[in-house]
Amino acid sequence: MMHIDLLIHSAAQIVTCAGSPGPRRGPTMADVGIISGGAVAVHQGKIVTVGPNDELRAAYTAEREIDAAGRVVCPGFVDPHTHLVYAGDRVGEFEWRIAGASYMEIMASGGGIISTMRATRAASLDALVAQSLPRLRQMLALGTTTAEVKTGYGLNLDVELRMLKAIATLADTQPVSLVPTFLPAHALPPEFAGRADDYIDLIIHEMLPAAVHWHATSRFAAGPPLFVDVFCERDVFNVTQSRRVLEAGRSLGIGTRTHVDQFSVLGGLDLALELGAISVSHLDLTGPEGIALLAESPAVAVITPTVTFNLGGSNYAHARAMIDAGVALALTTDINPGSSPCPSMQLVMAISCRYQRLLPAEAMLAATINAAYAIGMGHRVGSLEPGKDADILIIDAPDYRHLAYEFGGNLVGTVMKQGCIV
Repeated sequence: MMHIDLLIHSAAQIVTCAGSPGPRRGPTMADVGIISGGAVAVHQGKIVTVGPNDELRAAYTAEREIDAAGRVVCPGFVDPHTHLVYAGDRVGEFEWRIAGASYMEIMASGGGIISTMRATRAASLDALVAQSLPRLRQMLALGTTTAEVKTGYGLNLDVELRMLKAIATLADTQPVSLVPTFLPAHALPPEFAGRADDYIDLIIHEMLPAAVHWHATSRFAAGPPLFVDVFCERDVFNVTQSRRVLEAGRSLGIGTRTHVDQFSVLGGLDLALELGAISVSHLDLTGPEGIALLAESPAVAVITPTVTFNLGGSNYAHARAMIDAGVALALTTDINPGSSPCPSMQLVMAISCRYQRLLPAEAMLAATINAAYAIGMGHRVGSLEPGKDADILIIDAPDYRHLAYEFGGNLVGTVMKQGCIV
């Protein structure tokens, strides 16, 4: 018998989310890889094997055992698109939206991203970390064990770098694994009003090289890699400007992500796929032609149902059509102070099933393995497979479908990061 650090046994369901390498697509999204009455063997923070309870209990002795007691065991959630580092809040804008103001109207009046920019510019590094850490702890308690985190509320060199430093500090001070994304092209800062191309020049010639240098000397130097993102949207950055930023990032060896097709269809999706984006986000207005392009590409489509829900809209991304066409689909909270102040991947799953017609299995895979591939982490997290990090949840339910069936609470009973209860 092999001696290991940890054996989790007697689960009603081990939901492995395992399959062929790469994100899940089409009919394979219906199979979450359930092992009924299963167990998970863990050693030195990695998964050794997953299988039937009796077989693993006969094959392994463990330093510690956890009795899952007829509950669900599944991978930790991966949140592939977040803006969780920021200062202040935008609770006043919540009332404006209730009164009828749109997201873009609020942004045009000096609210929105620019409002958070002002608060973030005024915050020290310590203040940014102190305000962001509770959000991250809440995400962890709700089952998120890996998250992408964007800059984009500094909109100048010093504060964008401060945000990157805050992401690194947070990565060192709590268990959730973080993947940084550089997003200086999130909005046009007020000092560049009417001079968007000049701001793009600043991003290309000063901000991107500085971010690359920071990454090479940071705790992320050995991985995960740095990505660059751009908000390609009407009254924000057009396709030509977005191309300049993304191509400059590529020339510096930075991976590509984009915000596209949220409020208007400008051609940003075509640009992102042309440039080999690892993921494209929002896609609320993406139609049949764009869906067909996504299905033929390696990019992961990251949809944001809590944004539409929070804005009181009805233009949810056509997720059902995307899955049926063979698109690799992922879910995210898009946690941010304006359009989605939501830390819960469980709520995201619940909304996507109700308003976008995802099956619980599809929502589960979109919140785990596909989300992991959307941020370049599919080789390490997102499924319970030998060799991967033992990022594991024990769910207080006998069937994983309760994660989407119930809403408003927290079914996560235990969160493990690399085999340790956190």
